[in-house]
Amino acid sequence: MQMNTDYAKIERRSLFRRRTGKAVTYFLLTLWALIVLFPFYWMLLTSVKSYGAYNAEYVPAFFTLSPTFENYHTAFTAVPLARYFTNTLIFTLVTTAVMLVVIVLAAFAFARLEFKGKNLLFTLFLSLMMIPTELVVITNFQTITNLGMRNTFAGLILPSVTSVFYIYLLKENFEQIPEELYKAAQVDGTGDFKYLLKVMIPISQPTIVTIVILKIIECWNSYVWPRLITDDPMYFLVSNGIQEIRENGFGRENIPAMMAAVVVISVPLIVLFLIFRKKVMAGVSRGGTKG
Repeated sequence: MQMNTDYAKIERRSLFRRRTGKAVTYFLLTLWALIVLFPFYWMLLTSVKSYGAYNAEYVPAFFTLSPTFENYHTAFTAVPLARYFTNTLIFTLVTTAVMLVVIVLAAFAFARLEFKGKNLLFTLFLSLMMIPTELVVITNFQTITNLGMRNTFAGLILPSVTSVFYIYLLKENFEQIPEELYKAAQVDGTGDFKYLLKVMIPISQPTIVTIVILKIIECWNSYVWPRLITDDPMYFLVSNGIQEIRENGFGRENIPAMMAAVVVISVPLIVLFLIFRKKVMAGVSRGGTKG
């Protein structure tokens, strides 16, 4: 009887510790989520405040009882925000599509094809990741300028159509597919290209989706290269457009309208991540697991 009582006490203490640990964990996660999400909330809140109400606040208000969407109308009419948005969409879609073709073919070659010097070539290829980004930017700028591609979509897109890291990530994913499956396909007369399309790409879909989303985010947030290679507002992307709005538009005076423009630019990426978040998590976990 005494043993049963002691066992029950131990169980209650263990249950209390687990519940306490879980409560502390959830509290810390909630606190961290509030800290991370607060800037987005503040951006959204400011975008629905009127210009007069915002300037009349001596103490920042954390809510508003009279929201307005006038700032969004101003963001699209006072500056060519729609043009910046369209340019970014073209740049993002074309760059991502071309890069996907390049990295899939390169990853397949390094993962499955056998050719002389493959390991050495891949090692040298990986060593490119050690080169500082600033050096690559200078080289790309000289090349694009000499080719006469400044202020063109080709000049914006070409330096971004490949990535050593994404090739490495996809190669590791391809190598997890059993070698026996590839040899069986060869015995059945299946060519390399057909095997890549019918077998390897479908199996590696989570990783490919993850790469696509990361590349879209990278292109959407690209600032240094577009700012360097374009000085014609006709080719400005949203990141450069926001800077242009801030310097020569209404940004320094009309902060609510500026925040409305930022909200419009941020929404596509947020929606994209929310839709494909499970694919992203699956792709990251699969890419980091060997075997």
